Amino acid sequence: MYEKFGQFIDGKWQKSSSGETYEVLNPATEEIIGKASKADNKDIELALKSAEKGLEIWKNTSPWERAKIIRKISELIRKNVDILSKWLTLEVGKPLTEGAGEVGGAADIFEWNSEETKRIYGETLQSRFPNTRIHVYYQPVGVVAALVPWNFPIILASRKISTALAAGCSVIVKPDVITPGSVMQLVEICKEAGVPPGVINLLSGDPAYISDKLLSSDIIKKVSITGSTRVGKLILKKAADKVQRVTMELSGHSPFIVFDDVDINKVTDMAITAKFRNNGQVCISPGRFYIHESKKTDFTKLMLEKTKKLKIGNGMDKGTVLGPLTTKKRLEEIESLVETTKKEGANVLCGGKRPAGFNKGYFYEPTIFDNVKDDYTIMKQEPFGPLVPILTFKNFDEIVERANNNELGLASYIYTNDMKKANKASELMESGTVAVNTPVVAVAEAPFGGIKQTGYGREGGSMAIKDYLNIKYTHLGVHYE
Repeated sequence: MYEKFGQFIDGKWQKSSSGETYEVLNPATEEIIGKASKADNKDIELALKSAEKGLEIWKNTSPWERAKIIRKISELIRKNVDILSKWLTLEVGKPLTEGAGEVGGAADIFEWNSEETKRIYGETLQSRFPNTRIHVYYQPVGVVAALVPWNFPIILASRKISTALAAGCSVIVKPDVITPGSVMQLVEICKEAGVPPGVINLLSGDPAYISDKLLSSDIIKKVSITGSTRVGKLILKKAADKVQRVTMELSGHSPFIVFDDVDINKVTDMAITAKFRNNGQVCISPGRFYIHESKKTDFTKLMLEKTKKLKIGNGMDKGTVLGPLTTKKRLEEIESLVETTKKEGANVLCGGKRPAGFNKGYFYEPTIFDNVKDDYTIMKQEPFGPLVPILTFKNFDEIVERANNNELGLASYIYTNDMKKANKASELMESGTVAVNTPVVAVAEAPFGGIKQTGYGREGGSMAIKDYLNIKYTHLGVHYE
């Protein structure tokens, strides 16, 4: 399946210079999907030179022309939704319908940034001197390294590529070895849309090796990474050597707070949607469920009923809601965390094991825990899987303090019909995003990102493009006769 792709350099797909490849597995069957091209040092150098050349072309392309091409990409993404969704199911494991949702979100992001391209506003300030003017304007930061993870490869690559293109930057995309085809198909669409050679490049292969080589180059001026906090810290240290700009969206451990004045049936529906999308392998997936003590019994009962009805299976099969975890490593880490949580004293109300009837694939049952305490490992370590620890709370001040007692700060979920309480809680949450009475957080028109050890910078919304631009100020002397 990867034969028509490879490394994308100077507008062309090509084999790696060494001819090396690596195997990509289907997580639902553990079968080899195919062999993808593995970049070596020569490929990386070629991609850097290509991007350097592409930058000169793209930054001198008018915003209106850039906007037309970026919008064309969004149109082609929608046209190719079936192909892209299939890639996501084969590589990530998510159901086809869920993959289609990711593809639609990617199209929205390109459409949004096609419009932002024409709205890079500068300003003129009144000078203190009568014969000078102060002009502030923005210029592309340069060549961008876009480091893309495996859990949402199309939408996360789209955030980075589209924003870079909107700002007038060229970009080198590095997909994960787990999901290269999804990103390759997206880059092929960008090519079809008319992006000039060199403006977008793709390097497929060992993530650590490629990232290290890119960040060692004077050509790379900015890095955008979505990944774990551990990897983000390594990238940040490496970027410091060249003083490269960095946008980082790292790990999350989101609190899901349910107050005592809600419709529990509706809230559990939203909990199911938020928690089990991509089988919990989502940075904004709620990981700590705090339920008001008066609603805990009802919440738990409904969560159990609804969770047990979720169909587990191959994402290609109709009706599948929960596909496999994406990697064997992820499966083993989930199994280990479940055992640790049980040893620490929690009760497993459902799940807690691999489902019966699956001889192949990295499947794991959605698991709900009771009798969890704040100091348990699962309350500090991002679960990144279908695990639901349920705790209770008594009052507002207590839950705000407990919810914020975490080193990560990406998203928070709040459910209450008291708008005064909702507003106050959302303001007090130590997270970059807050969802109140909705399971939806990430949309193209809003700034997405976190605080604390979740990173900094934003993707989406009108603010994101600023991270791909340099501010220039000119003090202009005007001489009047």
